[in-house]
Amino acid sequence: MQLLISVTSSQEAQAALQGGADIIDVKNPAEGALGAAAVAALRDVCALLPPGSITSAALGESNSEPGVLALAAYGAATFGVSYVKLGLRTADPTAAIALLQKVQASLHLANPACALIAVGYADAAEIGALPWHLLPEVTHAARIKGCMIDTALKDSRCLFDHCSEPALARWVAECREADLLSALAGSLRPADLPTLRRLAPDVAGFRGAACRGDRVNGQVEAGLVAALCAGLVN
Repeated sequence: MQLLISVTSSQEAQAALQGGADIIDVKNPAEGALGAAAVAALRDVCALLPPGSITSAALGESNSEPGVLALAAYGAATFGVSYVKLGLRTADPTAAIALLQKVQASLHLANPACALIAVGYADAAEIGALPWHLLPEVTHAARIKGCMIDTALKDSRCLFDHCSEPALARWVAECREADLLSALAGSLRPADLPTLRRLAPDVAGFRGAACRGDRVNGQVEAGLVAALCAGLVN
């Protein structure tokens, strides 16, 4: 299982690397779960990281116009990121598939090695979005790399307040059977590490638990990242 740490700056990226993060994810948490990274921040993080580092960039959500998202994806891919993540707010699987295909085509024009990750929400029923259990089906149909479950509403609840462990275990197994990358995130806490170890997705994503302070205004600290890293393997 790889540890993904979401950062907002090159300073946070350095701390995440020092703590042992496997994937450096650049985003703007002030703009929501999939808030798109500032261009300068993404540029600076990608310039800082050593060759071979795994990086991802949040692109925003599907309630933006498809053409805007495709152009943004192209721009992110030019920095050499490994993955781009797109949040699915639409409830229509057919529309989601068409959008994912369009964004992936744009990515590959800039960087054929850059992969697209579809992000669904554990609290999808509350926001009228695509049910998270449909993510493997939609992702497979769009022929993209993988999918992630996050939470859209950043309140006091986390992923496991919305989704049961058995249901998530079935979801991870479905992703594995379809040869899709599986990722779990959503206000995850250190107390959730044993459950994550049992579920064993390909990627576990954190921000708030890696920060000294809150997820928006706090700063990623190497020691907190190191503790999460150790907790995923122990």
